[in-house]
Amino acid sequence: MPDGGLAKLKIQAFTDRRFRDEAPVPAIVVPINPEKYKRSGRIHYTDPKPAGSPGGSPVFDKMDRETVAFELVFDATGVVPAAGGAALSKGRAAKPAPAQGISEQIKNLKAVAYAYNGKTHQPHFLRLAWGTFLFKCRLETLDLNYSLFAPNGAPLRATANATFLGYTDEYILQAMMKKSSPDLTHMLTAQAGDTLPLLCHRVYGHSRYYSQVAEANGLTGFRDLRPGMQLIFPPLDGPM
Repeated sequence: MPDGGLAKLKIQAFTDRRFRDEAPVPAIVVPINPEKYKRSGRIHYTDPKPAGSPGGSPVFDKMDRETVAFELVFDATGVVPAAGGAALSKGRAAKPAPAQGISEQIKNLKAVAYAYNGKTHQPHFLRLAWGTFLFKCRLETLDLNYSLFAPNGAPLRATANATFLGYTDEYILQAMMKKSSPDLTHMLTAQAGDTLPLLCHRVYGHSRYYSQVAEANGLTGFRDLRPGMQLIFPPLDGPM
């Protein structure tokens, strides 16, 4: 995207839990960016005190995965330009709505986020990207509300309320619990200004391992790093 361009929310599908193998369906770029989104988390506690005891002493039990909820709007009235199209200038008439309305847009959304993959026997793993926002997840709920129709009955506008459940595979979860040491696997979240060589120097004491880290995280190059990415740093083989 050129500097100064409008970043659009992108939903990309993967078939594996390490987010390396892209699903054979095109990624979705939403035509209208959401006005807001809700990001939620929850911590569970238990109270081991017997009934009738005074006070409370919550004891940590577990942490739920984060959820992110979006309200996405799909429109085929011609007022809103299609992805990649130019906005309407003042006084310019809207383009005629397609005969199928938003059916194709909703079909593509379902193919990425909702469809059951017969080869993996489960829905896709998803990666949401919007500017500096990056969230690995799976779709939890999808509610479609249609509100405008063409004379032939084709839906022209719909609101999709989608909730995504954060996903971190077991390999990364184990890495998150380990100490920061070159001989152990651990994980870092990239911040603005970070580079793979810089992070490798922070973890290993030397930047020369950036190509191995890029490969371990499924990156095609060390310049693919973006803020918010969760990166695993595997143990070093041999002396530093």
